[in-house]
Amino acid sequence: MLIAGGVMAVLGVGLSTVIAVANKTLYVYEDPRIDDVEALLPGANCGACGYPGCRALAERLVEGEAHPSACPACSSGNVLAVAALLGIEAGVREKRVARLACAGGQDVAPRTALYAGIETCRAANLVAGGGKECPWGCLGYGDCMSACPFDAIVMNEQLLPVVAEDACTACGNCVDACPRDLFSIHPVDHRLWVACKNKAAGKVARAQCAVACIGCGLCKKDAPEGLVAIFDNLATVDYDKNDLAAIDAIQRCPTGAIVWYDPEQGMLVGDKAKSAGLKAPAGSGSEPVPAEQTQAAG
Repeated sequence: MLIAGGVMAVLGVGLSTVIAVANKTLYVYEDPRIDDVEALLPGANCGACGYPGCRALAERLVEGEAHPSACPACSSGNVLAVAALLGIEAGVREKRVARLACAGGQDVAPRTALYAGIETCRAANLVAGGGKECPWGCLGYGDCMSACPFDAIVMNEQLLPVVAEDACTACGNCVDACPRDLFSIHPVDHRLWVACKNKAAGKVARAQCAVACIGCGLCKKDAPEGLVAIFDNLATVDYDKNDLAAIDAIQRCPTGAIVWYDPEQGMLVGDKAKSAGLKAPAGSGSEPVPAEQTQAAG
């Protein structure tokens, strides 16, 4: 017993010595300001800043490799507090938001089958497309809403997600959550927007969704040269030429598939769509399109 106790004591002292020496020789200094900066960040670890979490951003801020405004989820007060703590400029970050390339709610996009499985978009998409006529359209089960850590997405009464731009931090969680790749992240100054991804030919697209892009090309004709193109029966905006964008490009769109984001009024459709009885597409945050009006528009 005495021998065993002695051996254990020697081992304990030896290992403690090794640990103490290793701690001293392998110690890596960490700037205590990192903890202070991290405490001022929101702690959402959403990755919208481009770094894998708030701790990583705090380290880059202390190292002078980032500006406090790199965190879109951080309040303006905390951005200034971080800048003051580190003695650096707050920096400027252009507001970016998630945009949805679909306006086909249940009032305008018919279903051909009743889906009765797990109520998620990802599950429904695996079962004959969830029963929706349009194979590109939003399935409406709210995976994007569940994935948003900032409560910036809600489902409207037509089962389309609505993005609250003031709450959206462009974290990209909704982009990853959507099985049909309907979300993408854009600067708010991308005001000309195609709220559709349907690539079917005109009559087929219109049968699948009353507010689908039918590839008629009127937006291309009305926009400055090169701003809008038609690929696979679908209008596409070249945002490298965004400075040329104007509301004129949407005015003759017969379905309201190409829209204009107004800072005060929200999503707007063109005059031809309005004369046909269409309002801003459901999912825009505006009043949804009544089904009887879409029938009149056909």
